[in-house]
Amino acid sequence: MDQKGSTLSPSSAIRIAAVVFQNENYEVLSVRKAGTSAFMLPGGKLELGELPQAAAIREVAEELHIALEPASLSHLGRFQAQAANEAGRDVDCDVFIADIQLHGIPPVYEEIVEAAYFPLDSHSPKLAPLSLQIFPQL
Repeated sequence: MDQKGSTLSPSSAIRIAAVVFQNENYEVLSVRKAGTSAFMLPGGKLELGELPQAAAIREVAEELHIALEPASLSHLGRFQAQAANEAGRDVDCDVFIADIQLHGIPPVYEEIVEAAYFPLDSHSPKLAPLSLQIFPQL
């Protein structure tokens, strides 16, 4: 069951982990993958047998070249929403908050082509459904 009380089928949901990074203005860093239009939190799919926190750390290292320690992350919760880039699919995401504050937009790597900050009260159509659900929780 997600934070809003709806239930998704675990077998159909894409299992992911994501990290919230904020800047000095408490805006949230969001990234956009190549060939997509939606901005989402840095993170990605869990590998077979991988724990959510480990996946979040691995994905952030790949996408942003930011090295995180497990102790630098606090678990915000597990959220479910419609997948932004895979039609007809849902995501099931463990979200972690990084205890570091970013200054400026970090360079992006791997499949990420753009990064931007969004305010916590943003309702931008550029944001993935999951982000729109998480931002009010911050």
